Amino acid sequence: MTSLGRPRRISLDDFRHESLDEVSSTNTEAFARARAGDSGFLWLTAERQTGGRGRRGRPWVSERGNLYSTLLLMDPAPAEQLGSLPLAVALAVHAAVQAVMPSGAKPVEIKWPNDVLIGRKKTSGILLEAERIADGRMALAIGIGINIAHRPDLTLYPVTSLADQGVSISPPEFFAHLFVEMSEALYVWDEGRGIAEIVRRWRRVACGIGEKITVNLPDRSISGIFSGIDDKGILLLDRGSDGMMSVAAGDVFFG
Repeated sequence: MTSLGRPRRISLDDFRHESLDEVSSTNTEAFARARAGDSGFLWLTAERQTGGRGRRGRPWVSERGNLYSTLLLMDPAPAEQLGSLPLAVALAVHAAVQAVMPSGAKPVEIKWPNDVLIGRKKTSGILLEAERIADGRMALAIGIGINIAHRPDLTLYPVTSLADQGVSISPPEFFAHLFVEMSEALYVWDEGRGIAEIVRRWRRVACGIGEKITVNLPDRSISGIFSGIDDKGILLLDRGSDGMMSVAAGDVFFG
């Protein structure tokens, strides 16, 4: 994937997959591959992680039976276009989860920006990390963990697993869905050129638009009505007499 001119758009055949047993974290392993010269479009999955982490360094429960995966991309897009990539990744995870849910299941939705919920309970973790390596390329690791058989007990949010929702599926079987859906989402995203379509699709499956939310920022918490996202994927918070506020990053809580 290169931003010099208009490259051939990616397809399913561009991606590779390597299955590992136990690693510190799939993101850490992906960066090691990038430093060793990997060209990207590489999926790494692991049976277990000993040092899995979520946003802001939070630990991520990594026992066998769940999916732990990372997609490594090299120079995926100009820096100014990367802000919309988490929305595209969330759409891929959402579609993969939706594909395995039984008839009559609770709604599968996305909580801004990229938490996939089943019945308003979190079932996935997505962590995007970037590193400029020695040869000048930008390595981007898209880490995705799915609660399939297990879920953490102590969390900031209500959580669930696919097993809790009546889904019987192995990590490799679920990954097969994710592999296909991520290819489709990145094809539509098209290095950020497809942001309008990504935003349109994201709004269609968003959780909580029109409801009161609290957004935890690094230095404070703010509340208001979730008014959706703008055309770049930024959260819009209606604070009444204080006007509309744009939020680029934060932890969202409903109610």
